[in-house]
Amino acid sequence: MLNENCQLKIKEITQKQVWEGFLLECEEKTFLDSWNWGEFQKKMGSASGKKIWRLGIYENKILLSVVLIIKIKARRGSFLFVPHGPNIKNPNDQILEILLKELKRIAREEKCSFIRIAPIWQRNEGNIKIFKDLGFRQAPIHMHPEASWKLALKPSEEKLLMDMRKTTRYLIRQAQKNKDIEIFQSKKIEDLNIFNNLNQEVAQHQHFVPFSYTYLKNEFLAFLPDNQISLFLGKYKGEVIAAAFVLFWSKIGFYHHAALSLKFHKIPVAYLLQWEAIKEAKKRGCILYDFWGYVDPFQNPKHPWAGPTLFKMGFGGYKKEYVKTQDLVLSPKYWLNFVVEKLRKKKRGL
Repeated sequence: MLNENCQLKIKEITQKQVWEGFLLECEEKTFLDSWNWGEFQKKMGSASGKKIWRLGIYENKILLSVVLIIKIKARRGSFLFVPHGPNIKNPNDQILEILLKELKRIAREEKCSFIRIAPIWQRNEGNIKIFKDLGFRQAPIHMHPEASWKLALKPSEEKLLMDMRKTTRYLIRQAQKNKDIEIFQSKKIEDLNIFNNLNQEVAQHQHFVPFSYTYLKNEFLAFLPDNQISLFLGKYKGEVIAAAFVLFWSKIGFYHHAALSLKFHKIPVAYLLQWEAIKEAKKRGCILYDFWGYVDPFQNPKHPWAGPTLFKMGFGGYKKEYVKTQDLVLSPKYWLNFVVEKLRKKKRGL
């Protein structure tokens, strides 16, 4: 709890080391909170009207919370978005209340019709109530995962293997024995074309809109200078048939984008590729591996993420669920956006 007489102040954070140092000590975080994700958003915003703010909430000179704010400009109206935040060492409603005042002020200046927050707060009744009491409502659609599958990396490699699903462990070992299978890492920008081509193939087959090459390139270049990203490629008989973007940030490895050639789905390259990424995260001193999006494959067997989630669960680990994405309505224009997003969610089968 905060001191009753405390005076909270919001200041812009302009030093990368201050931002990253605070987040290093936070338990709940993802790379969407990182300094470099803000840099990526600035690169993507040059032509689309995006803007970012990096704010810190202080009690005297003690930093209590950081928040990355992104202005997203759309045809249906602009809005402010907080991806996987705010980051608070000890979440409480007082900090969120003062942050909300600042968000409303920025929203007025930027002529935004609503504020959207994708909280990185554990999904429980208390945290849900905090947002409800402040006037938020559940968003019609999420922009980033509201639940993910995670794996603690403290155990030895042998223990991690033994804790996997029997089939997963078997397929990893079969792939290791197969001389036609090779896994390697790349930091070459030209190799993004390989991933992009695979991703386009999968998107066309599964009927979803993939990230553009520009998006992938800018993300790669935002994290590359700090050696926080690597492209894992899996070859079978000399042909790349699997690829994944893996980020290593703040002692966590993130399995962000992945694609597997449909012609070779029975070849266990993806299993060995994932295991090599996990080992790399452990080698880099990561204490956690985040497989990213999760959906219960037993309750929602027809969900587009059901198959990928079963694949992730085979490596062992646990699920983590966060408060669902929250919207604060500021203008009647919001409701047009609400209807469009509801229809979009239904069309995607989410």
